[in-house]
Amino acid sequence: MEAERTKQKPCPVKVTVDLISGKWKPNILYCLLDRTQRFGELQRQIPGISRRILTLQLRELERDQLIIRMAYSEPIKVEYALTEYGRSLVPILLTMRDWGEVYLARHEQQPVFMS
Repeated sequence: MEAERTKQKPCPVKVTVDLISGKWKPNILYCLLDRTQRFGELQRQIPGISRRILTLQLRELERDQLIIRMAYSEPIKVEYALTEYGRSLVPILLTMRDWGEVYLARHEQQPVFMS
């Protein structure tokens, strides 16, 4: 019983960061803001991401119900889109984009760490 009383609710900020963190998840979500996309389209828009990592990140985003994977047999294709739940992240993603643009403008003359 003592363990139940001391168990804390997860921090909402940590939950959000955990769901969208990683080197590529924010980029993937941002690419899906405006439209449904196929795997190859996503890979072309995110330079440096490998097929394996893109697949893993898409699976995690689907598992967390932020995106939906739609498979069609005629013609054979797979598309990805934000779920309604994933669309609720749009204001956060747009704010991150805007903040990044301001940061880059302020630090134009200085090297920026990019991993």
